[in-house]
Amino acid sequence: MRCLVISDIHANLAALQAVMDDVAARATAYDIVWCLGDVVGYGAEPNECIDLLRALPHICLAGNHDWAVTGKLDLHAFHEQAAYVVEWTQANLTPENMSYLKARPELLPHEDYLLVHASPREPIWEYITDINVAEDNFDYMSSPFCLVGHTHVPVIFVKDGRTNNVHVSMPSANVPVVLKRDSRYIINPGSVGQPRDGDPRAAYAILDITTSTWTPYRVEYAIADTQKKMRSFHFPPRLVERLNYGR
Repeated sequence: MRCLVISDIHANLAALQAVMDDVAARATAYDIVWCLGDVVGYGAEPNECIDLLRALPHICLAGNHDWAVTGKLDLHAFHEQAAYVVEWTQANLTPENMSYLKARPELLPHEDYLLVHASPREPIWEYITDINVAEDNFDYMSSPFCLVGHTHVPVIFVKDGRTNNVHVSMPSANVPVVLKRDSRYIINPGSVGQPRDGDPRAAYAILDITTSTWTPYRVEYAIADTQKKMRSFHFPPRLVERLNYGR
């Protein structure tokens, strides 16, 4: 089984379409899309992104922005610019897509994999940004592999099965990583719609469960098209400009 793993689309249709086009161009067959949440927020095409995702064989988790749009999170937890887009999204989302977001689960176990948006300990909100936080979260995993999003940064945390030491690696695009069965992993594919690792290209990964292989990818997309759409709805300039820098 091969999974197309994506996260943090953030209503960026150009980025999501670029990912799907890149997968097709590579002739990379996949059986299902695993989306780790935050389909909406920040961007100006939430309905289009949800519609595209729903047209694919997929499973999708809830993210913090998804929860905020559906009223499950208080907007006071968000900075003013993010809250502005949440309220805009609430006003513009179709009833069908609002129902879709409301139905997304917080976490989903799938055989040896646990899928969450943020962390095993706090599925919606916690950021796994360093080894210490990752080490704490391994204690909340009953499966050897956990896939997370939320930070918008591609990263792999590994707990060595022999030493119990935790180390971190920043995977290189197009370079497969073999997941060892005697270790445990927390893996983040990065963000489709708003990368924050200094690389503005959309990020995604292909997970081959049969061979236990994780392959990350990056693809350029029409950032200017996304920005034009955001500006047309008077989104905060900082949200628009940051797409140029992947920050």
